[in-house]
Amino acid sequence: MQESRQAARQRRRRRRLMVGSTAGLVVTGLLVCLAIAMQPDRKDDAGRAAATAVADSQETGPSSSPTGSKSPTPSPSTVSASPKAKAKAKAKAKKSKASASPSTTKPSSASAGKASTTSSLAGRIRGKVTYPGVATVYKAGVGDGACSYGPSSDMMIAAMNTTDYETSKACGAYVFVRAANGNSVTVRITNECPLPCAPGQLDLSEQAFAKLAPVSTGRLAVTWSLVSPSSVGTISIRYKIGSSPYWCGIQAIGHRNPLARLEVSTGGGWRQLARTDYNYFLSPDGTGCGKAIRLTDIYGEQLTVNGVALRPDVVQSTGLQFARH
Repeated sequence: MQESRQAARQRRRRRRLMVGSTAGLVVTGLLVCLAIAMQPDRKDDAGRAAATAVADSQETGPSSSPTGSKSPTPSPSTVSASPKAKAKAKAKAKKSKASASPSTTKPSSASAGKASTTSSLAGRIRGKVTYPGVATVYKAGVGDGACSYGPSSDMMIAAMNTTDYETSKACGAYVFVRAANGNSVTVRITNECPLPCAPGQLDLSEQAFAKLAPVSTGRLAVTWSLVSPSSVGTISIRYKIGSSPYWCGIQAIGHRNPLARLEVSTGGGWRQLARTDYNYFLSPDGTGCGKAIRLTDIYGEQLTVNGVALRPDVVQSTGLQFARH
């Protein structure tokens, strides 16, 4: 009897242990599940970490936001270049600027500067240049023409085509003309040959044309160039009719070389006067009228003329002349 009671107690103890164990297992399982449920998701963390990294890398560059929101200040590592890179970029910028800008290098010698000045003063017709052209013939009458020199006793004269006449720049120039047959003549430009006279064309007086070929020829191919003849007198000055201390026109006559500029004294300096197509230099407000005059030829030589009175339509000698070239 006692043994049966003892066996029953053991069965009850095992049952309690089994229930306790089962309950413990259930509780343990619940705790494990709860712990797992409460643990952060590693994949989400990884995704968030990657997104954060991408966002950070984009913020180091310029903002591309359509709203124009301000970008964070870039870190020095993303903006600053190495000294070598800076030097290369600077050199490249200098090179680009130099290639895009026109050269401002000054002439390295006096001769280069002189050539540049002479070229600009000469205009279309320059010294020591031979030009191809055509010689035609016209009746020159008393020798007067567009240059306003008046009648001429020397009929070795010619009219220059409008293009090379260049608003009377050719007036007074001495031109050596040579024909294909070898004949030649030196003429002084006193007139303008209007269109259809072409560039390079010279319209010679009958007397001058006859030195090259019979006047009946009418037209022949020639070459011509500027010359500085030795057999010329001195330069004279003439004020235009109507000149006064309030307005004047000034003309230079008998210059050996083509005239590039005429200036008048203003007391404190020189004023360049504009040249007309009838070969007078005008002072519309009277500045310099009756005062010292400075003449410049196409080679850059300057002559200062003093003591010329303001006497309209009177030719007054200066006693001066340009050098030969």
